[in-house]
Amino acid sequence: MNLYTYASPANFYVLAGKLIPWFAWGTGIFTVWGLYISFFLAPTDFQQSEAYRIIFIHVPAAWMSMFIYLVMAFWGAIGLAFNTRLSFMMARALAPTGAIFTFIALWTGAWWGKPMWGAWWVWDARLTSELILLFLYVGIIALWAAIDDIRRGDRAGSLLTLIGAINVPIIYFSVKWWNTLHQGASVSLTKAPSMAATMLQGMLVMAIAAWLYTITVALIRVRRIILERERQTEWVKALLEKET
Repeated sequence: MNLYTYASPANFYVLAGKLIPWFAWGTGIFTVWGLYISFFLAPTDFQQSEAYRIIFIHVPAAWMSMFIYLVMAFWGAIGLAFNTRLSFMMARALAPTGAIFTFIALWTGAWWGKPMWGAWWVWDARLTSELILLFLYVGIIALWAAIDDIRRGDRAGSLLTLIGAINVPIIYFSVKWWNTLHQGASVSLTKAPSMAATMLQGMLVMAIAAWLYTITVALIRVRRIILERERQTEWVKALLEKET
């Protein structure tokens, strides 16, 4: 299979349509499985009691908020380097989902922080840098909407995304670089996890569910963007005529 074939919006539109049902079913299965483990099988934490269960939503959302931004930066860089239309479309398709996950991470973090810290919000290094990430998402989306010329908007949004990417390692390493209230990572590639196996399983399954959800909605959104941008092409006209 020649992957370069799918750099064409027309070919990718067809491929995305075939992949969406698979990722959608995967999202549903992993979400139900993850929620069952997280809220019914995982034991009660001896320090945080039942309040800790918010981490099963908070941590995957925080992971995805950073990961999606880096993927957007990747597509933006590819688009700027090779002037590929589909790369810019993918960046636009991912941004709303990234903003949603960032908001969920902040909201669930506040929900967890109230019983643990006694406050909904503190100007902690990680919380503040995550809030900046939300502002970056919203700012990029607003920039795209403010520029009428789509190609200029693509390039401007990609440049802002690449500049803002420096905030992602700041979020990740903030608990190591500064004295913060936010706890350190419970899951690391360099050491054993500091949680029960069932808790870790629930968190990882929920992370996979979030990843599959992101792919599903991004593919749905990019198909709509393709149709909007390619509406004057013959293949889109033929497709619309066939559907009507």
